[in-house]
Amino acid sequence: MQTGYDTPEPGEHLFSESDVFRYQDASSGQRFLNFLIDNLFMTYGLGYITGNLVGYLFASFFPGFAASLFSNPESIDVLLFGVILAYFNYIVYYTFCEKLFRGYTLGKVITGTRAVRINGEELSFKDTLLRSLSRIVPFEVFSGLGGYPWHDQWTKTMVIKSR
Repeated sequence: MQTGYDTPEPGEHLFSESDVFRYQDASSGQRFLNFLIDNLFMTYGLGYITGNLVGYLFASFFPGFAASLFSNPESIDVLLFGVILAYFNYIVYYTFCEKLFRGYTLGKVITGTRAVRINGEELSFKDTLLRSLSRIVPFEVFSGLGGYPWHDQWTKTMVIKSR
């Protein structure tokens, strides 16, 4: 029987086949394409929809505020509003896509990759939310250049090839 850190006897294994999660990590090219596709979709698709929806709601329920806010499109208020909306979209998109679609986003579907826990289990809502919040840390996007991005390290998740 295997105990501690002893070397196993010939033919004896540390783990049974069911204990070992077999996977192939997504390549850095696939991960970059995921990032590019998802961010293009969020910026031009989701950003357009939520921007118009929030603008319509402000104009309907707070017309005076909306008029003052958007009267000068180059003001710091409009810029701040846009940044807050972008962060909101980012968190909502990644959190709900990765949870509802079992580790997939639009980019991951296209590149054939999927996010999972490091033990191979499906992501929980907490995992997806923490991954999303980790992504908004300044310079986090550059952590992917080292091979294992912070949002994976901090949440004990990974992106694997799914096909």
